[in-house]
Amino acid sequence: QVQLVESGGGSAQAGGSLTLSCTASGPRNRRYCMGWFRQDPGKQRERVAAIDSEGSTSYADSVRGRFTISEANAKNLYLQMNSLKPEDTAMYNCAADCGTVVADASTDFGYWGQGTQVTVS
Repeated sequence: QVQLVESGGGSAQAGGSLTLSCTASGPRNRRYCMGWFRQDPGKQRERVAAIDSEGSTSYADSVRGRFTISEANAKNLYLQMNSLKPEDTAMYNCAADCGTVVADASTDFGYWGQGTQVTVS
């Protein structure tokens, strides 16, 4: 069983930056895929970004060029968020075990963290 714990959320001004972190524990495969989702109440959950063990990445159009996903040692996942906008306000969840880096449905990911809130004003 893989456990995921997010940290780094909080409040930021529009135009500012935040970095989210996710720590994975439990068994890990040599080949892996992890990502970030977000959801604001009343809106559909959105796959923000994903990365695989080969270093391939995929981004939602809404964040491409502003957010950067990275990982370290298959255990730590990061999301660097720059040029934040009020519409980036959401609960951000770390997710793991996607079959491919372009997977963007919730059902494509097997494990989820509890989430960390990001509020941009």
